[in-house]
Amino acid sequence: MKTSYDKLIENNKVWAAQKLQEAPEFFNLSAQGQAPEFLWVGCSDSRVPANEITGTESGEIFVHRNIANMVVHTDFNFMSVLQYAVEVLKVKHIIVCGHYGCGGVNAAMGPINNGLVNKWLRNIKEVYAKYESELNAIADKQARANRLVELNVIEQVHNLAKTSIVQKAWADRSLQIHGWVYGIGDGRIKDLDCMVHEIEDLEPIFRFEFPNNPLDL
Repeated sequence: MKTSYDKLIENNKVWAAQKLQEAPEFFNLSAQGQAPEFLWVGCSDSRVPANEITGTESGEIFVHRNIANMVVHTDFNFMSVLQYAVEVLKVKHIIVCGHYGCGGVNAAMGPINNGLVNKWLRNIKEVYAKYESELNAIADKQARANRLVELNVIEQVHNLAKTSIVQKAWADRSLQIHGWVYGIGDGRIKDLDCMVHEIEDLEPIFRFEFPNNPLDL
């Protein structure tokens, strides 16, 4: 009897065969390397697959996902992905994409002790605290959660801009950061129009200067 695990392997065989039929050189070309134009910072939620919802093909988007699409400066996993995407792959755009109905955001809004993930959700709670007056003025709980999803994306966009990796790239070339929210209920992406594309968009305290041999931190 085949299990759900076996189904994944079978699906892969079908997918690989279809790809070869559609484009016989697909895998040969893929094996030669990648040159994505976009870095996607998304939520781990299984309902938000970057390639599928943007209609892009394999190799077009470099992807990092975590709970609630966070940009945490002490997260070396994320920072390593960012450095590789910006300095090696030379991506032109970084997209932070949250989604309505985010479980991480919903959990951060409540007082329940969720164990280890509390440490991660603390970052979202900080966003809530920053915009507490605006959020508390929204009576409907779902609408409040949706707004926190948006505000969280905006904060992560600015967190990206505060990294030395992004600022170093700005000194040499064009790199744009975008904030989006995906609607699970309708499949549509909302651009929050919070793009950051130059160091002048940041408060002076967050701006780095780069000598001849800057540290990549």
